[in-house]
Amino acid sequence: MKAILEKLNIEGIVSGAIASDYQKTRIDRICRDLSLESIAPLWHKKPLNILNEILDLEFEVIITGVYANGFNKEWLGRKIDEDAIKDLIELNREYDVSLVGEGGEYETLVLDAPFFKKRIKVIKAEKVWENQSGYFLVTKAKLENK
Repeated sequence: MKAILEKLNIEGIVSGAIASDYQKTRIDRICRDLSLESIAPLWHKKPLNILNEILDLEFEVIITGVYANGFNKEWLGRKIDEDAIKDLIELNREYDVSLVGEGGEYETLVLDAPFFKKRIKVIKAEKVWENQSGYFLVTKAKLENK
């Protein structure tokens, strides 16, 4: 990451670090070495508040990978909405899954956000499931006007 950032004309890095000291300190160190600002707006925010803010701000987010006990193939491509949040709370209770996937339990893709000029529309995708984990492979997508 450092080698790539050195080539860019930027003033800082915005990361999605929430609770991982390992992730945050690595990004901070790289930024310090390159005289960049490290911005982590989610740092130490409560996970449930983050999920609710995603809904309140009308982000469209889907789950693209699941890697922890309790998840199944049906989670792949699932939109994060009120029902998904309720199910994540249950997975947290039962399996100690991070509500926001901070431990690598799941990965997401933002299809739309208030600051996006266009939204991403998934045209074609497949669910790849192996053993007890899987990913949502987007093979065709396009940008759409809002």
